[in-house]
Amino acid sequence: MAFGRRRLRVESDRLTLRPPEHTDFRAWTELRRVSASFLQPWEPVWAPDHLTRKSFTNRVYWAQRSVRGETALPLFIIRREDSSLVGAITLDNIRRGPAQSGTLGYWIGEPFARQGYMRESIEALTHHAFHRLDLSRIEAACLPENKASRAVLERSGFKYEGVAQSYLQIAGRWRTHVLYANLRPDRRGRTDVG
Repeated sequence: MAFGRRRLRVESDRLTLRPPEHTDFRAWTELRRVSASFLQPWEPVWAPDHLTRKSFTNRVYWAQRSVRGETALPLFIIRREDSSLVGAITLDNIRRGPAQSGTLGYWIGEPFARQGYMRESIEALTHHAFHRLDLSRIEAACLPENKASRAVLERSGFKYEGVAQSYLQIAGRWRTHVLYANLRPDRRGRTDVG
């Protein structure tokens, strides 16, 4: 399904998931700045220009290209009641053909943590991926000690699958991650193709 041809919006009870826009710069920068100590232990090292307008502009253009090219869905999480940016979620590495899968990544600003926004976002994007994009498998990975991330994945229907040694560079060093996946329930076993 071509998802780059119309204005992309994924709705849930309280949230709208949509690609970043240039006008989001101040909200994004402020949320990342006030959440820095909350986020940085779980993320790659921020580049020196991470919070600059130029870096954000590049992020917006990458999001537009990714959506158009159907390779990723980088989405901001907007709370509808007051249009606040609460975080971001990305379905990346979208693979077609026999895989029909993608990889989930996400972050939430510290002021909005532990209010159910990320679980709502993960469930909405997973439903969109399965039923609008026709994917069969969504993968996610997190640090073993990130109890909050593991819990939100498990509460959102993801199952533990194993460990990937030195999977990603986080906080300046290669880190082992635990792997999770959510499988579309009607896509298990034999297929009619091939």
